[in-house]
Amino acid sequence: MLVMVACWAMNADKRQEIFERLRAENPNPVTELNYSSPFELLIAVLLSAQATDVSVNLATAKLFPKANTPQAILDLGEASVRDAIRTIGLFNTKAKNVIKTCQILVDEHGGEVPDSRKALEALPGVGRKTANVVLNTAFRQIAMAVDTHIFRVSNRTKIAVGKDVVEVEKKLLRHVPKEFLLDAHHWLILHGRYTCVARKPKCGSCLIEDLCDFKEKTDVI
Repeated sequence: MLVMVACWAMNADKRQEIFERLRAENPNPVTELNYSSPFELLIAVLLSAQATDVSVNLATAKLFPKANTPQAILDLGEASVRDAIRTIGLFNTKAKNVIKTCQILVDEHGGEVPDSRKALEALPGVGRKTANVVLNTAFRQIAMAVDTHIFRVSNRTKIAVGKDVVEVEKKLLRHVPKEFLLDAHHWLILHGRYTCVARKPKCGSCLIEDLCDFKEKTDVI
């Protein structure tokens, strides 16, 4: 993902106020993916590539009651996993990755989800963003999973300006005030999903409109 962006960014006082407001509105932000264990979260995030959280939740609602541990999914088999998740995009490839990931978890990690980036990124279908989500959400480590929503919000508001997701991730980790770092991922993604949307941002109902440096504000509510 590459875009041309301006080189400036907002000042620290604005960032502080932005996150104070986001926290006040939603003190305990959580992912919209349904899960009850680090393993369920890992599988849900793995399935979420090019799919909505709603569609993933529908798929995992079929899969997890049948099998929600690595060994149980291996026992279930690839064909049954594929059948459970066939309503989401790339389900064939994802089913294969789920099985391969479960095999590695059983063989190398005692059936547990590892809590290190290196081990997570070694799993089939798990990239930097997926690893960051698991580290942050399941293990409550400071990590910034920059998806299309966070990339857009960070650049549009000037909270963290970057030409690609890795640059934005690094700048967010550097510039977001420390007291907000643990939950910043959730606040930003929810803001991008429901308010600072791609085509017509709802600036008229945005609680940080006066702090945002986006020059093409709309009055959409």
